[in-house]
Amino acid sequence: MKSTLQLEELAMLGLGIYLFSLLPFSWWLFLALFLIPDIGMLGYAINNRIGAFSYNLFHHKGLAILIYLVGMYYSNEFIQLCGIILFSHACFDRILGYGLKYEKGFKFTHLGEIGKKN
Repeated sequence: MKSTLQLEELAMLGLGIYLFSLLPFSWWLFLALFLIPDIGMLGYAINNRIGAFSYNLFHHKGLAILIYLVGMYYSNEFIQLCGIILFSHACFDRILGYGLKYEKGFKFTHLGEIGKKN
């Protein structure tokens, strides 16, 4: 099942890359911004509750899609770019096994405990 989920996330990452290709930005920008959503981890410097909230905010694919659609509605390519980066990054993280976080701690995700073999 894990492989199936990873393949699904890989397909969604491919979708994000395709959508980026439709925008007028250079590819280096995609690579430069790709890890920016990890800024959400800074919340863990305060505590687990705020860390989980801020991490999940920057890694929620539904929110990323909403941001992209707002960009489409307003014909704003920068907002579309933000949505695509958030979406693509979240897909990449899930391929690696990093899911949305529980308040219990960083390694506790909706995909299971990070580093624990299931």
